[in-house]
Amino acid sequence: MTLTPVQLTRPASVTDAFLQQLIARVPGGSPWRLTEVYTGELLVELPQSTPDDIEQAFAKSRAAQRQWALTSIKDRLAVFKRAHTLFVDNARTVTDLIQVESGKNRLMAIEETCDPPMVMSHYLKRAAKLLAPTKRGGPVPMLTSSTEIRQPKGVVGIIAPWNFPFATGISDAIPALMAGNGVVLKPDNKTALSPLYGIQLLEEAGLPEGLFQVVCGEGPDVGPTLIDNADYVMFTGSTATGKVIGERAGRNLIGCCLELGGKNPMIVLADADLDAAVQGAIFGAFGNTGQICMHIERIYLPESRYDEFKTAYVAKAQSLDVRAAYEFGPEMGSLVSVEHMKRVMSHVDDAVAKGATVLCGGKPRPDLGPAFFEPTILEGVTKDMLCGVTETFGPVVALHKYRTVDEAVALANDTDYGLNASVWGSDITAARAVAARIESGNVNINDILATAYAAKGTPSGGFKKSGVGARHGDQGLLKYTDVQNMAVLKKQVMGPRPGQDPDKYVTSMLSGLKMMRRFRIR
Repeated sequence: MTLTPVQLTRPASVTDAFLQQLIARVPGGSPWRLTEVYTGELLVELPQSTPDDIEQAFAKSRAAQRQWALTSIKDRLAVFKRAHTLFVDNARTVTDLIQVESGKNRLMAIEETCDPPMVMSHYLKRAAKLLAPTKRGGPVPMLTSSTEIRQPKGVVGIIAPWNFPFATGISDAIPALMAGNGVVLKPDNKTALSPLYGIQLLEEAGLPEGLFQVVCGEGPDVGPTLIDNADYVMFTGSTATGKVIGERAGRNLIGCCLELGGKNPMIVLADADLDAAVQGAIFGAFGNTGQICMHIERIYLPESRYDEFKTAYVAKAQSLDVRAAYEFGPEMGSLVSVEHMKRVMSHVDDAVAKGATVLCGGKPRPDLGPAFFEPTILEGVTKDMLCGVTETFGPVVALHKYRTVDEAVALANDTDYGLNASVWGSDITAARAVAARIESGNVNINDILATAYAAKGTPSGGFKKSGVGARHGDQGLLKYTDVQNMAVLKKQVMGPRPGQDPDKYVTSMLSGLKMMRRFRIR
């Protein structure tokens, strides 16, 4: 079948000159074709970095980092106060870049631009306190002390995914930079433009040039050299790749934070507001075209309300406005690439071949654009199907019945993943009790994911095979630091005095321990 290519006018801000300016920051050659997702047309030839390019990027960042680490926390934070204004003022340009490179709808794109300013706001309030030296007691009251001093790791390697390139590429770097580190970022080739612009804005705000470097290339080509030169690694992506990164980081004796995949469940309790739950499930399954690490792929419904929910949900999904547009209106955009669309389609085809029923969708839509796929709801999905156990990462969701809440919880937990979950019910106390039983790093009550993820004061990470470590909260900044224990002894009392009988010394030491415990000194 021959189809007419999608005809769209690229956003006015995304000029060839602007794109060339952005990619001039990337070292390397052997260009990679970065295309406009909606049309498949070439946007720019993105340089691909060699191992030598990566090593030089680390050397440049490390040289700038030495001076940055000596800069006062007050002066470092002043950069991000200015950056906050620049990021908000230029949000529409960032949105244009996110759309052309990822194909997401405009509302989701502009919501993504809000994440770095939110992260800045949180750590502008917390960073000075977290990074300040903390004096603590020593082993001998009055005569000893110990001070906890936070030192930057050095240069942090960040590997960002294509689904939220600006939010992860920039937001994960902000606390690392505030803590005094340099950063070398590897964005996905498909979505390198928006983080490149974010770095430009940070430098306009006063971030020293050279401190924040970017390298580009396919993961297997770039990843090993990046990890081997980094002092810490932050990775967001698949569980399979996360295992490889974690293993290499371990061999290098460096720390890493890994936010990995999910097969996230939604439990609808019998007393839930069904209209609200249906609307939540629409975003949960089809927001960002299903390409959210924390999105919903499994929905568990009480038998008494299953048909009611299914009817309303299918009707709502079928009425979604799905199309390519650089304007507000469409509720769902494109998948990120034709390759990924084929992977999503393979999951649906496998499920149907093994007995699942397609309630709506289930097909590509090349008439809308090269990588479009319909919002898809399945029934009868089992664990012998790809989409029954493996993260599909597309606009595909399965409906399941349950008889008791205990059964719903057991089904929700019957997975190797544990990134996000959602519980819906009118009785908040009962819903909280259910949520507490779910094995997941994030659990939202009467919401899908935004309430948890936008709570920047609380760490967000995964259980089981969904990750190691967390972003956000105090932990999200402190992970980018090493702790130095600076201890002071004012008088030589940490051992027997010259000529003192060892037995008497031991007796006095043990008596001292009892006394300190009695008076709660230690």
